[in-house]
Amino acid sequence: MLANRLLLGSVIPTRALWAWGYNAAGQLGLGDVAARSSPIQVGALTTWSKVSSKTAHTVGIKTDGTLWAMGSNSSGKLGTGNITNFSSPVQIGALNTWASVSAGGVHTAAIKADGTLWTWGYNAFGALGLGDAVDRSSPVQVGALTTWASVVTGLQHTLALKTDGTLWAWGRNTIGQLGLGDVAVRSSPVQVGALTTWAAIAAGRYHVLGVKADGTLWAWGRNNSTYLGGALGLGDTAHRSSPVQVGALTTWASVSAGGYHTLAIQTNGSLWAWGGNNQGQLGNGGTVNRSSPIQIGTLTTWSKISAGQYHSAAIRTGGLWAWGTNYNGELGQGNTILRSSPVQIGALTTWSDISAASGVTLGIKA
Repeated sequence: MLANRLLLGSVIPTRALWAWGYNAAGQLGLGDVAARSSPIQVGALTTWSKVSSKTAHTVGIKTDGTLWAMGSNSSGKLGTGNITNFSSPVQIGALNTWASVSAGGVHTAAIKADGTLWTWGYNAFGALGLGDAVDRSSPVQVGALTTWASVVTGLQHTLALKTDGTLWAWGRNTIGQLGLGDVAVRSSPVQVGALTTWAAIAAGRYHVLGVKADGTLWAWGRNNSTYLGGALGLGDTAHRSSPVQVGALTTWASVSAGGYHTLAIQTNGSLWAWGGNNQGQLGNGGTVNRSSPIQIGTLTTWSKISAGQYHSAAIRTGGLWAWGTNYNGELGQGNTILRSSPVQIGALTTWSDISAASGVTLGIKA
């Protein structure tokens, strides 16, 4: 019996969920609506696998494949079948076949292990991809395909990759954030171009970036506002309604689009940032906007990134770092002091996942 317990412990690591920052809608999942300026564990369970937060709600998947949500439930974006807010994690249905999930500004999208795509929440601009503008408060399948690989959600738009490497988009398209060459709303998935080489995608508030299989980086959508100074990384502040390559490098590994800025990691582990920087969210020690990628420090050990509304978070060699605005304690330093350079949150080196949102940060420790 002891040997069996040791074996089980070696293959099923503990994964606790921690949260801090703004909490007016209960999006931290701590059972109340009080803000936190230091990481607090969400419940006692250590079976969390993935977490995603955006504006005022949080969704996560546990290691058993169950789906959970908390926070604001306007338009039914938690998927509970109603519009009641929840300040503690509540399970969405009884299925244990969820593989990935993305919390949008006003809606949610998720993929099951069978490759089907599901959406729910606010739908006035067709962000659910169901061919209409009707809100849904429970998960509804998008079409009948079983070839969806990943999905990301912006403020009121959605993009997804299929297993064949094609990219699809739908929802609000005010500034060309769907990448379709126009500003027309789409209420059903539409393919972006004809390429089958898309590898990863990131959706910000109004801008989108994607990495292709050849390591090139592409951007489109909004590129200029009071706070958004070149978030596409193209060296200017002109909007784009179709994908445009960012520089000529073929060494981009991952990207994260925030409210008004962008973070990316290259294959050598170096960290890069560009866009709005009024709160120091780029992490380069200043508050000047940058319209082209700039390296943050000289370290090459960054592994995961998450760009929030006005702050950023990243994992390096298991340690968690944050920078930018800290009005709600979202940097996890136990205070509300703004930081324009990365500062470590605690001393632990066991962080495995991170999600920075609007005034909120959540992370999973392994």
